[in-house]
Amino acid sequence: MQTYRWCINTRDRVGMVLDVLRVLSQEGANIITMEVAPGVINVKFTGVDVGGVLRLEKNLRSLPDVYRLREIEVLPHEERERQLKAVLDSVSEGIIAVDKRGMITTLNPVGEQILQVNRERAIGRHLSEVVPADLPMLRILETGQGYNNKEIILTTKRGRSHYITTGRAIKDERGETVGAVAALKDMSEVRELVFSLTRPPAITFSDIIYASEAMARVVEMAKMVARGNSTILIRGESGTGKELFARAIHAAGPRRRKPFVALNCAALPDALVESELFGYEEGAFTGARRGGKQGLFELAHQGTIFLDEIGELSPHLQVKLLRVLQENKVRRVGGREEIPVDVRVIAATNRNLEEMVRKGDFREELYYRLNVIPLYIPPLRERLEDLPALVENCLQKFNRVLKKRVKRVHPRVLERFRQHTWPGNVRELENVLERAMNLVEGEVIRPEHIIIEDLSAPGSGHQEISGASLKELKEQLEREVIARMLAKYGAARPAARALGISHTALLRKIEKYQLRKLLET
Repeated sequence: MQTYRWCINTRDRVGMVLDVLRVLSQEGANIITMEVAPGVINVKFTGVDVGGVLRLEKNLRSLPDVYRLREIEVLPHEERERQLKAVLDSVSEGIIAVDKRGMITTLNPVGEQILQVNRERAIGRHLSEVVPADLPMLRILETGQGYNNKEIILTTKRGRSHYITTGRAIKDERGETVGAVAALKDMSEVRELVFSLTRPPAITFSDIIYASEAMARVVEMAKMVARGNSTILIRGESGTGKELFARAIHAAGPRRRKPFVALNCAALPDALVESELFGYEEGAFTGARRGGKQGLFELAHQGTIFLDEIGELSPHLQVKLLRVLQENKVRRVGGREEIPVDVRVIAATNRNLEEMVRKGDFREELYYRLNVIPLYIPPLRERLEDLPALVENCLQKFNRVLKKRVKRVHPRVLERFRQHTWPGNVRELENVLERAMNLVEGEVIRPEHIIIEDLSAPGSGHQEISGASLKELKEQLEREVIARMLAKYGAARPAARALGISHTALLRKIEKYQLRKLLET
């Protein structure tokens, strides 16, 4: 028989609902649900034929204090359920709810996809029967306490996947836990969201300034290999723009909408490089963050990781990196779980890796894994025809930064630039021009504004020593020597080796003398 939904407007008085129920029962109506509010009775019923419906309507209208009776499409609670379902079906997270026994009561479409189950088959079953994993939401039923952003690994028909979940207790009016609800989101989507909110404007090949044939060939090669997923090894002296090329390759490739993360392998001690690359579990070491930490390989999932100064990795880390490249899985420090990662690796170095392999300082297997596509960026002294374009680009950049209006450099300045060997390459050129633009008052940079320090010359960059104490003189000399080594090697670890001190000791001195800028790539 047909199902009817009626809205009855009445006076709010004692016994009104009982009067309505009496009329409905006299016609044998099967009441499915009834909602009562002050002055309104909504009822959904069936089991009455057409004649009985007409009599019901007549008898209800004749009741004292019944003002109006009309048929409605849905009851208020049904409308709320429809709205809630529309919301649940439209959110990007998987939503799953259970009652106090752990039986599934709600599962939205995204939840179906995540758990790889059919909603109709899942509802009414215990969560543990549907999800073969220890979901933290079941503990909410015991403790009544929710949780935020817990990382979990789920194994489904599609394999193992990494998710982040937040759960809350469902409580009744007495505050007792009667169920739980949890939201699940794919960790790769979380990373992509964070990346989209925090990423700087993408660097493209149009940001690489050049005019020489040598650089044109390198750029064309980089554009070709950007379309693939193979590992790239970028070679070149410090300051030639290796990270610039890495970012441009990422921006031109199929992973451009995914994260790009970078690490200078020479800038940190081994233990920190390991935890940065691979992450760590809670309690892995003293000072480990509660809940652990994702490593850069996890953060770069489906994107690109750039490993600068790859030649500075210790043998231990070379082995771990080789395993990641071979198996596409990472294991956090202190962890047992192997987490799948899909990452394109771009490495860079200014060292002779072939010589390091021959000496046993760099693993041969790792060398071949990294050197699938070699790119060599020539030093500035071998492409002096790029100087005018690079100078023009620097003027535009520093005009914006320094609020200047410098239009050009004097021809004699350009001639001096052509005679210089540029051991620091483009980074050194930028340094010289930024210094000059701070000194110039007009629109033209002249020879007197140019200060080029020859770091290879003994006593270069000396400071006035009159009146200085012995301690101050020693610090001046120490700062000068450290600056010279950093400019020569481009990284702290090889500079420390050349100076005969520990990497950590050199990092402390770099901070003391404010030389961190010399380590920027």
